[in-house]
Amino acid sequence: MAGDDVTRTLAAMGPRLRAVRERRGVTLAAVSRATGVSSSTLSRIETGRRKPTLEVVLQLAKEYGVSLDELAGTAPAPAAGPRGTAPHSFGDDKAVLPLTRYVGGLHAHKHVLPAVGEPPGRPRQGTHEGHEWLCVLYGRLWIALGDQDLVLTAGDVIEFDTRVPHGLANAGSTGPVEYLIMFGPQGERPRLRAPAAAGRGTGDGTAAG
Repeated sequence: MAGDDVTRTLAAMGPRLRAVRERRGVTLAAVSRATGVSSSTLSRIETGRRKPTLEVVLQLAKEYGVSLDELAGTAPAPAAGPRGTAPHSFGDDKAVLPLTRYVGGLHAHKHVLPAVGEPPGRPRQGTHEGHEWLCVLYGRLWIALGDQDLVLTAGDVIEFDTRVPHGLANAGSTGPVEYLIMFGPQGERPRLRAPAAAGRGTGDGTAAG
């Protein structure tokens, strides 16, 4: 494997590890206790601020019950279907499609939660370092954020500090829910930039706001 390929593989592994952990509904603290790897190290790996060693990758693959090919993104692709990055799906639960593959900075994923037959219990909450921006594309998403319970529908957007306990679940009973997540370390977050309305510039050639 060439140097550039190794770099890309390691860059994509952090988001995959985070997706697998969230898919299993476990916290960084729980993984730390099971593997002996500190929570801070796991957090830095997931956010791309630290490259995982082979020893850590082997420990996490065993703990999560996934293959090294899945974590490295080298598992065989399906025989048929549209080209592109295959979503990571485990059992009948959430599917996650990584949309970015680089070290550090903001990372984007598309998540799909399957339809539920009956109203779910309150989502299990977890915390980790970082900041998250979420946009619902389809369905109804239940977010348990701290002591608040919010239900978002298509087009709704929420932004929050991931050090606040949070959990997600499908709030509907008629179909799946799809949403986009943009996640980054503390200090790296989406910034709103809107042009000034026509005729309402600042006078110096820059947009107001």
